[in-house]
Amino acid sequence: MAIVRKAIIPAAGMGTRFLPVTKSVPKEMLPIVNKPVLQYVIEEAVAAGIEDVLIVTGRGKQAIENHFDYNPELETFLERAGKRDLIQQVREIGRGAEIHYVRQKEQLGLGDAIHLGRRHCGKEPFAVLLGDTIIDSPSHKSGLRQLLDAYEAKQASVVAVQRVPKEWVSRYGIVDGTAEADHANLIRLSKLVEKPTPDKAPSDLAIAGRYVFTADIFECIDQTSKGVGGEIQLTDAMNLLASRSPMFALTWNALRYDIGNRVEYAKCFIDFALRLPDTADAVRKHLAGVKW
Repeated sequence: MAIVRKAIIPAAGMGTRFLPVTKSVPKEMLPIVNKPVLQYVIEEAVAAGIEDVLIVTGRGKQAIENHFDYNPELETFLERAGKRDLIQQVREIGRGAEIHYVRQKEQLGLGDAIHLGRRHCGKEPFAVLLGDTIIDSPSHKSGLRQLLDAYEAKQASVVAVQRVPKEWVSRYGIVDGTAEADHANLIRLSKLVEKPTPDKAPSDLAIAGRYVFTADIFECIDQTSKGVGGEIQLTDAMNLLASRSPMFALTWNALRYDIGNRVEYAKCFIDFALRLPDTADAVRKHLAGVKW
């Protein structure tokens, strides 16, 4: 059985919906209380057993590499200030996996970003975690772990999906397929449609920012022409893959926060602030309209 140990995290997007802040701060580094979005993504990968991560970055994304690097000057400052507990926190950032980087020099879409990991992954299966998407499953296995379990059961590519309101289907890739008799939450895919209009959507099951692929996806990307906006659409390559070999969608027990959306970002920030002991009570009172 092929075990998934590597992951690709695309993090090269411009983040235009968060301008002007993303002029200088990558959207993947926007804070969710005291940690950036991308740190949550990598922690999810490590918790699922990923040992090797390739982050696909772009121009102006140096903050990503800086965050996951050591910072001796900061540690010296914290030591002198007697804040040794914080030293441990900053040292733990990015531990648990080897982290590598490659730059996407042109904005050619998600398919191209994943293709940049071909040499890194070789013939091994690998996971893909979108760098601007947080998956929250506090009472279940992590989102990626659920996906890896499905991959290990089927030994085939699998994508996470979740139901969305019909009016939202034009925001996402939407899947169509047939339910597996031996697995209530698995669908064998027949096609995927990128951002369809509600009347053309084959279902209300939206791709949820997590994938596990066999290495066959690279050849499919090779054979995918540029689509909308001059980009190489991953859904086109996935359709080709699904036509050649079994491919599945998993409806999982998890909640997706699409951080590329400002409302979703605000919801995520509030939900996570309500869990932390030093912010929960004050935020809860604020939401209840309690005045200081």
